[in-house]
Amino acid sequence: MARALVDVRILQREYLLAISRALTAELDLHDLLRLILQSAVELVSGQAGMIALVDPDSRQLKVAAVYGIPGHLVDHFGPLLRDLPEAEEGQREELMRRLRLIAQEADLGLSQVIRLPMRVGGSVIGLIYIFQARNYYFVPDASNLLRSFAEQAAIAVKNAWLYQQINKEKQRLDAILEYSADGVMILDPALNITVFNQALSIMTGWPSEEAIGRCHDEVICWITLKTGSDLNDAIGDGWPLPGASHLYVEGDTTCYSSGCVQGRERVSLGITYAPLLDDDGHLINIIANVRDLTRYREEEELQKTFISVVSHELKTPVSIIKGYAGTLRRQDAHWSQQVLDESLVVIEEEADNLNDLIDSLLEVSRLQAGTFKLEMSDDVFLPALAANVVRKLGRQSQKHQITLFFDPEFPTIIGDERRLTQVLNNLVSNAIKYSPDGGKIAIQGALHPNYVTVSVQDEGIGIPVHEQSRIFQKFARLDNALSRKTEGTGLGLFLSKAIVEAHNGRIWFQNNNEVEPNAPGTTFTFSLSIE
Repeated sequence: MARALVDVRILQREYLLAISRALTAELDLHDLLRLILQSAVELVSGQAGMIALVDPDSRQLKVAAVYGIPGHLVDHFGPLLRDLPEAEEGQREELMRRLRLIAQEADLGLSQVIRLPMRVGGSVIGLIYIFQARNYYFVPDASNLLRSFAEQAAIAVKNAWLYQQINKEKQRLDAILEYSADGVMILDPALNITVFNQALSIMTGWPSEEAIGRCHDEVICWITLKTGSDLNDAIGDGWPLPGASHLYVEGDTTCYSSGCVQGRERVSLGITYAPLLDDDGHLINIIANVRDLTRYREEEELQKTFISVVSHELKTPVSIIKGYAGTLRRQDAHWSQQVLDESLVVIEEEADNLNDLIDSLLEVSRLQAGTFKLEMSDDVFLPALAANVVRKLGRQSQKHQITLFFDPEFPTIIGDERRLTQVLNNLVSNAIKYSPDGGKIAIQGALHPNYVTVSVQDEGIGIPVHEQSRIFQKFARLDNALSRKTEGTGLGLFLSKAIVEAHNGRIWFQNNNEVEPNAPGTTFTFSLSIE
């Protein structure tokens, strides 16, 4: 009899050791709790089991796993989770009393219960409940066996919790890296890419799945460097040095295949490399934060263009005004009234040109600052605005024949009269400038069910296909001999588009040869709502 009891205990310990190893290896909390329950019930020959864990936020017990209990009956076991008497004997009696009520209410044949705390470092993280049915009894020494088992289970649950938290934090950090607005790249000590986020894929055109695993220099191929040296040069000079951990490299690199932003062949990048070192100072990873500087460089070029264009455009009328004024002030000359009148007309026209240029620059600054506003009125009559523009600009050239035709039923609209005049003025001025040999300029207004359109058609040089995508951009001018001889800031169409769109309209153009073969010139059209 004694030998049989010893053998049983040996088997129980071996089983307990095997289960402890299994618990230590399991890090998925759901699977771990299921394994704990099943093992605990089998260890003491029970019928069912339940684990309740302490919620970290509410500090209340919540059922986390059940074994041998139908899911729809779990809520009946709530009384077992509430406060119990402090004395151990009182707890057993109260537990049995509550179990009898639960068994009766849920129609379950459970007759006995063992409850054991799961403790880690003196804190209770949960409770294990093992139930026995009707006339069955727990194996001898069941509580002691389960107590040892519960300690192992508590450690395993704590480890699974920690793993779960670490995994969630990793997922959160991965999401931050992946969806960061800045490009992020992580390199191993051999400079192979281990992380390549979505923003960086958009910048460079490299899909992350193709970039990861490649050497840094395969993906970031510098065409030009503004900082003089790259990552390899720095490493060759002993980087990272103590106290100088960050390295900044800036330059232009090629875009990969067709994956880059449409129309780009190269991209300007600024990359800050930060080393991650272990406690011994050995390099573990290099974390690279990448900024797309392409738009910044484009703005730099625009600023240079702005200074160049504006200085030239300002000098021209100022020089003419000064020249005519200086001539008229000569003491040794007696000018006829006709010469005086003609000179004053030129001065007045150049002053108007100067004023128009300043107005355009102010409008651009308002657009960029977000303070661009319309002064709306409900009786704007576009045919009258067009006629005034024709009268003003018709004197500029004897080579052009400007015609005006609007639908007889053309209505008044709601709009900003001054700015819509500016749109018409810009379109007609361009038509004159870019048809240097003269010809017809036709201004037409058409009425549609919900909107009106106004078009300006010339017989000029047209717009080359390669220039069409940038025609409404700031400072955009056709890159040809004519435009280089023609005055202008390149702001007219940019402002016209902004004004029309502020009226909830749209503006577009087409070369006339797209409608009629070999027809010269271009037609600009804008539409405005009449509702």
